[in-house]
Amino acid sequence: MLERLADLEQEYEDVLRKLADPAVIGDQHALRDVSRRHKQLEPIVQRYRDYRRAVDELGEAKQMLGDSSGEDREIWRSMVDENEAAIERLEDELRVLLLPQDPNDEKNVIVEIRGAEGGEEANLFAKDLFDMYQRYAERMRWKLEVLGTDPSDMGGYNEITFLLKGDGVWSRMKHEGGPHRVQRVPVTESQGRIHTSSATVTVLPEAEEVDIEIDPNDLKVDVYRSTGPGGQSVNTTDSAVRITHLPTGTVVAMQDEKSQIQNRAKALQVLRARLLKAEQDRQAAEQSEQRRGQVGGGGRSEKIRTYNFKENRITDHRIGLTLYKLDKVLMGELDEVVDALVADERARQLAGADT
Repeated sequence: MLERLADLEQEYEDVLRKLADPAVIGDQHALRDVSRRHKQLEPIVQRYRDYRRAVDELGEAKQMLGDSSGEDREIWRSMVDENEAAIERLEDELRVLLLPQDPNDEKNVIVEIRGAEGGEEANLFAKDLFDMYQRYAERMRWKLEVLGTDPSDMGGYNEITFLLKGDGVWSRMKHEGGPHRVQRVPVTESQGRIHTSSATVTVLPEAEEVDIEIDPNDLKVDVYRSTGPGGQSVNTTDSAVRITHLPTGTVVAMQDEKSQIQNRAKALQVLRARLLKAEQDRQAAEQSEQRRGQVGGGGRSEKIRTYNFKENRITDHRIGLTLYKLDKVLMGELDEVVDALVADERARQLAGADT
């Protein structure tokens, strides 16, 4: 570990020199890449230097402890204990910082929410999930941009797609992908019975053109008139766009903008994200046969999380976490859930690194 840390410190010094290089400053892409690497290396190098300082101070304290007596000896014994504790803490922090980084950590995310099982109640729940993420984005100071919506008849969403931009957005949102189950009395229920419905959430890393190259010859582009709930026309021109990626059969449709060009640009943005995620999943599947997709079938039994309104309870089934504060979570207070999922991922990574 110490050899690797020394190499990273040398790389950090090289990065600092590049950040002062006029050639790098004048190249937007190079500056972005170097700045990202600086951001990744800085916390590691800072902890490494703190670690080295603690090791040096421990050596000095041990030497002084051997040469001292009386009250002075107690002082140096205390310094030895403090530095040994600091070294242990810094070693743990460095092990975490040296874990393999998710290649998507610096990317923004595209989130797709769809009503699944449960009819119109599932679509209403899809809207509740969107509202929850919108409030969470506000708390995190992320920027949210709606890319496309397919409203349902009662004010929910058959589907909604949105972009989130900001620091740590992928690392905080990637665990949200999967089927979400809701247990509550629907507004359509006249006898007060609790129903179970579900919505699916897909979290995709935003792909840049350099990440995914799309051959225009591989695309089938259809244009049509956009419509609202119930088939009501909301546009009298052929501005809605449906793009089919022929090699994979991936289809993306956008109709929210009045301009065909804008809808096409948004559809391509989502298509790139889906293709990047599909390629990353394919590569991961080659390394692990146990990997499953985020959405699954959208069935109630496949849930990653349950939202029980009667008990004010939210349960994340992947880590066995249950909180009786569903009302607060729906208002965007998601940190307690997200922090637990991040900690679980880190623990599993550390366990894997130790085996």
